[in-house]
Amino acid sequence: MQKTSNLSPVKFVVLVAIGAALYGLGGLLSIPVFANTYLKPAMAVLALWAAIFGPVVGFLVGMIGHFITDMCYGSVWWTWALGSGLVGVMIGLFPIITKKKVEDGVFEVKEIVLFIGLSFVANFIGYLISAILDYLFMSEPLSKVITQQLITAFTNTVCIGVIGTALMLLLASRYKAGQNLEE
Repeated sequence: MQKTSNLSPVKFVVLVAIGAALYGLGGLLSIPVFANTYLKPAMAVLALWAAIFGPVVGFLVGMIGHFITDMCYGSVWWTWALGSGLVGVMIGLFPIITKKKVEDGVFEVKEIVLFIGLSFVANFIGYLISAILDYLFMSEPLSKVITQQLITAFTNTVCIGVIGTALMLLLASRYKAGQNLEE
């Protein structure tokens, strides 16, 4: 995959549109676990796009994708769409930290631990901001939004840890196989 800065504007828009559509429509396949809180396997799509294409793509896929999911349910919670965008930004630091090792076919224990750890921190901080904004501007009860935030952080990390890691392993394997063919 190419760095975001090397993409033409058309490719960038298409990349974000595909990621947002997959994340947004995939968000409809979720399991309710608390008030407006879901186990959302589509988080693996957001994590994959962010971990490969970086923070700008991660933000846009997260924000637009969450918007798509919310629109399908009837109303947009901008605070949580922002949280998804922030999750994308933070997971989007993965290729910067690892110096794009996945593109070299490397996704081993060290990278897996970093990917899952970064995912947890991203989910915790991104959705903590959402919860605080809900409390401050939407008059939501603090205990409710903090519970939502904690459940969201943990369930999203599990989805990313299982599905996202499997996708990253497949992608690294694809790159490695492709490099071996060229040698």
